[in-house]
Formats: sequence, structure tokens, C-alpha cells
Amino acid sequence: MADARKHILIPKHTKLSEKEKTAVLEKYHITFTELPSILKNDPALAGMDVEEGDVIKIERTSPTAGKTIFYRGVING
Repeated sequence: MADARKHILIPKHTKLSEKEKTAVLEKYHITFTELPSILKNDPALAGMDVEEGDVIKIERTSPTAGKTIFYRGVING
């Protein structure tokens, strides 16, 4: 099976460290449960060492919007 993370339409996914996770949650004055979720077995996370409770940073590039960043909380589903 091909690696879904290498597909041109899949944006860059990065697991945040605990320090980065805390900083993001504090910056936006939210809790982990208020983040949109992403399943632990999502193909875009294949090969990444993610666990429930981790935060994923997703960087998307668009010709009109430029670079946008989204955050998702990992859940088991």
C-alpha cells in the first residue's frame, strides 16, 4: 500500500511536544477536548508515534490563503 502521507493533497502533519501542546492550548484559551479531533488510525498519521491525547499541527498551503495552520487532538475513536 502506498504511503498516504506522501500524496500531494495531504498537508504536512506534525506531532507537537508536550511543551508545544501546552503553549497552543494556553494561546487559544481552550482545553484538549475543545480541539477538533483526528483519529489515531488516520492514514495521514501512519508511521507517526501518536497516542490518544497528542496534538497534531497541520500546515496547509493555498495559492489564495497562503500558509494556514490547524490543530487536531488525537482520539482513539
